[in-house]
Amino acid sequence: MKKFVSSAVTGLLLLGASSIAVAQTVIVTPEQETVVREYVKKKPIASINLPGVELNVGSTVPEKVELHAIDAPDITYRYVVVDNRTVLVDPGTRKVVRVID
Repeated sequence: MKKFVSSAVTGLLLLGASSIAVAQTVIVTPEQETVVREYVKKKPIASINLPGVELNVGSTVPEKVELHAIDAPDITYRYVVVDNRTVLVDPGTRKVVRVID
């Protein structure tokens, strides 16, 4: 009986941990991505190179990189263009949330 209860508790803890991870997943809707693409086309910024830094979803943008605001409703992310790819960044954590080719 103790083994069953222990297994049940472990299962619930794992389930709780996985739901926390899902809750932290950032979702950029197709509509938001379209707004970002159009904004970047209308107000282009120079592409920068970051040698030795690989920017993937979840990686951190170095502090030395200037993040640019997107003047659009419902978009709180900032962006930077790296190697001609638009990179959306959470300004609070500087974590990459989306890379748009």
